[in-house]
Amino acid sequence: MKKNIYIIEILSLVFLGTFTGCYDLDRFPQDKLSSTTFWKTEDQAVEAVNACYQALKLQETYWRLFSMDCVSDIGIGYDDPGYLAISNGTLTSTSGYVSNRWAHSYEGIARANTVIRNVMDMNISEGVKNEVIGQAKFLRGLFYFFLMQHFGGVPLYDETTDYNKDYMNLLKPRSSAEETRAFILKDLADAIGSLPIKWAQSDYGRATKGAAYALRGKVYLYNKQYDLATKDFEEIVLDPGTKGYGYGLYSNYGDLFTQTGHRSNEMVFSIQNYYQVGYNLGMPYAFYMGSNACIGTSWNNVMPSVGLVDSYECKDGRPFNWNDFIPGYNESTSVREQTLKATLSQDLKTVESYPKYYKQLLDMYEHRDPRMKETIILPYTNYLGYVGGKNKLCEFIYATGVNTINGFIVINRYKSNYMYLYRKFVPEGDMGISGLSRANIPIDFPIIRYADVLLMLAECYNELGRLNDAVKYINMVRQRPSVNMPEINSGPAWLEARTKEAVFKRIVHERAVEFPAEGLRHYDIIRWGIAKELMNGDVTDALGNHIYYTKFEDKDSLWPIPSTEIDKNSNLTQNPGWQ
Repeated sequence: MKKNIYIIEILSLVFLGTFTGCYDLDRFPQDKLSSTTFWKTEDQAVEAVNACYQALKLQETYWRLFSMDCVSDIGIGYDDPGYLAISNGTLTSTSGYVSNRWAHSYEGIARANTVIRNVMDMNISEGVKNEVIGQAKFLRGLFYFFLMQHFGGVPLYDETTDYNKDYMNLLKPRSSAEETRAFILKDLADAIGSLPIKWAQSDYGRATKGAAYALRGKVYLYNKQYDLATKDFEEIVLDPGTKGYGYGLYSNYGDLFTQTGHRSNEMVFSIQNYYQVGYNLGMPYAFYMGSNACIGTSWNNVMPSVGLVDSYECKDGRPFNWNDFIPGYNESTSVREQTLKATLSQDLKTVESYPKYYKQLLDMYEHRDPRMKETIILPYTNYLGYVGGKNKLCEFIYATGVNTINGFIVINRYKSNYMYLYRKFVPEGDMGISGLSRANIPIDFPIIRYADVLLMLAECYNELGRLNDAVKYINMVRQRPSVNMPEINSGPAWLEARTKEAVFKRIVHERAVEFPAEGLRHYDIIRWGIAKELMNGDVTDALGNHIYYTKFEDKDSLWPIPSTEIDKNSNLTQNPGWQ
């Protein structure tokens, strides 16, 4: 089989029909591929399924899914490319963001259908055939689940669809949510039966049996089928070693989001990213989460919220309170300014005076959940940027006149200079890679990692009344060696969680601080039914200044069906509350 998924990704786009462009394989010039020359060998079958993986990096599938945290309580989003419209309640069915999420997801489905349709009739070994079809069904299930999370029930097209013939006649009505879910579950059951537990290292990144179990468990969890979800999660969590899944928590939390640990055994399924000049094989972490000090002078229009930063507990497990470290901070704007605002020298090249409570601020950082410093670039900490064509250590300060040329991090494209920035996923310097692009950072993006599985299993146990088991798995995540937060129910009153409600609050908190910038929070707060509670209010900067208001109504639990799709297919119905 082909060694690395990304090697053939771009080449395989040549011959796959998609929803945004249809390629007739029977019409081909000279040496171009066609249905008469393709779908013949095992290598070609593998090349074909590689294009399905590549669809995970279409713009509105998973390419910038990290940005979806902006549509939750833990993120702040600039107006481009549309996150503000979603979070402040001005989204419409005509939005390109909505129509592209629909179209790009269906393109991934079309690629999977094309693979299944053609490979099932190929004269190749049954082993390779089953593995290729298993991967395609896993990915098709993933794309349909992605659509279902946003739109509810959707039209279902399977491998009987011939896109060369039927492209202009894809006019099915929406299936119900139950029918859509059943289709997804069937795909994942087939994938479980076909996929290996592990691939050879040369095929690292392909969907596995464990990934299919984990995704199916997630589908069950989102439908509150806790007993069935539990069985799927337990399949890989309670593995005694005889089955060979081998998943585990990586020891260093921060390294998970760098090239050091992004391919560890914590990754159950992730998007493989790779850098090569001229190929779009990475993801735009720097572009959207970086600052002016980042490679490519990036935009920082995806930022952590003040609420997220303040939610990280103290190292002893106590809830964080600013007043415990800097008395009067919560009540006084003046104290906040004396904590956070510095003054530059007249030439703007150095800091003339740090804030009055500068030392207390730095001391406070050291007494917090270590995940905070690994996730966030905090005021008066350093970041290795890329300035003037070379790596440069930059300091993040809140002051008038900061410039990256002078070694300071600058908040770009926003009306407040007093925001927090992401460290997670954002490249340090040029990563030692000549010509690195801000839109193609070669750090893998986790769709499901083992910590996610552990916390989803804890959630299931809690709902089933198995509170001690739920706490056990929450504590496993908290006790990662580099994190080492105290266990729940380990003594102090502030660590007590003895009821279902208390354990649920712990799960809500733990998922917030474990998964920032991984795009999970938006979907979590909707399925938990707490989005209205958390997403109707004032978004502020670190000094308490107003930025914008968030708005969430009942209709926002689902996105509108794109008006462009309804115009093309009159059989489509709109979601409640949308026009």
